[in-house]
Amino acid sequence: MLFTLSQLEYIVAVDTYRSFSRAARHCFITQPTLSMQIQKMEDLLEVTLFDRSRQPILPTEIGRKIVDQAKLILQESIRLEEIATMEKGEVSGEFHLGVIPTIAPYLLPRFLREFQEQYPKVQLTIDELQTSQIIEYLGNDKLDAGILATPLGESKIIEKPLYYESFLAYFPPDHSLLSESVLSIQQLAPNELLLLEEGHCFRDQALQLCHRRSKEQKGMKAIFGTGNLEVLKKLVDQGFGVTLLPELMIEGSESSYEGRLARFESPTPSREISLVYSRTFLKQTIIQAFIEIIKKALPEEMLTKDGKQILSVS
Repeated sequence: MLFTLSQLEYIVAVDTYRSFSRAARHCFITQPTLSMQIQKMEDLLEVTLFDRSRQPILPTEIGRKIVDQAKLILQESIRLEEIATMEKGEVSGEFHLGVIPTIAPYLLPRFLREFQEQYPKVQLTIDELQTSQIIEYLGNDKLDAGILATPLGESKIIEKPLYYESFLAYFPPDHSLLSESVLSIQQLAPNELLLLEEGHCFRDQALQLCHRRSKEQKGMKAIFGTGNLEVLKKLVDQGFGVTLLPELMIEGSESSYEGRLARFESPTPSREISLVYSRTFLKQTIIQAFIEIIKKALPEEMLTKDGKQILSVS
């Protein structure tokens, strides 16, 4: 009884997308062809792999076990290619990367051009995604790797720390705290703080940072909820409140912030930024290339967590 790798890819795609039509588009074949190939597998195995009466389509109990085994077989087939690629010293292949929104605009421009020039054989796709999406997509093989704040505490995900980024407070003009050379956490007024909308780990870390100040409060007063740090900055400029900004957003352009930034006392509240991928993942040559290029593009002081208090993600 023989199955092709393509047939295994088809059943994994249906499981991933929970739709025959979407799976077919992902596999670049017609839906009738995909359906016919899966039906052939079911006939040979004498089992039903998917419950077609449900929407979205779900694997049957036996189908779940066979899909899981198909994933292992496909991973091992990729491993063969990976071994050959590593032996030849090549960095090549398709690579799908997810990056959270509070990192992407400030990190990608620092390394992306050099990466593409140095590794032209890597076909890179980058999506801006929230942390929960990256974790989900790593689990179902929609992503090869992600760049986000860690630690995640996910047993199936490997974390490779890239840098450690401090938070700075950004104030409206003439705010009283701008006269302070260094801030303590206790000086931040919770009811002034502007936050990102729910679902962003940056918001969670801001709440965690100020939790010591007001443990009895159920939540912070957020005057505006947005998913964009640049929007928060503009709202602060108009006097709506105070916000926190990541160090990389500011690094190299401090003069454009018109003296309205304040640093926290040591150990400074910070976040750990890592490149993450599934424990079953391969493509180690590309992973290592990313780590080396990114670290090279960052200020040396951001590569160590000395004097920094790393906040958890949740």
